[in-house]
Amino acid sequence: MAFTDFSGCHVPFVTPFKDDFSLDEKGLRRLVNYLIEEEKVDGLVPCGTTGESPTLDHEEHNKVIEITVQETRGRVPVIAGTGSNSTQEAIVMTRHAEEAGADATLQVGPYYNKPTMDGMLA
Repeated sequence: MAFTDFSGCHVPFVTPFKDDFSLDEKGLRRLVNYLIEEEKVDGLVPCGTTGESPTLDHEEHNKVIEITVQETRGRVPVIAGTGSNSTQEAIVMTRHAEEAGADATLQVGPYYNKPTMDGMLA
């Protein structure tokens, strides 16, 4: 994880799909480069709720993060969405994002089985 300065505009972006509902990898690569080169964003956030993270299967989720990291080529930080209502699932996705080269991860507090504040901080 190379970046430590996360100031500026970090964009959670959509996940492009083909007409058959499969991941549009070519479209994703174009989108990442467009956001960096044309829109001059300061960072990218793949697999947030804007990117349909709750509806992606594990393979798609991992692929979106991998492609985003590959295409940024270190030009901007990648904050990968790896939050889940399942702690174990969040851990697995976070480890994969780290291995893929994401600079940070975006987590969510449990949104269904809500713990107490003490439980959240434990």
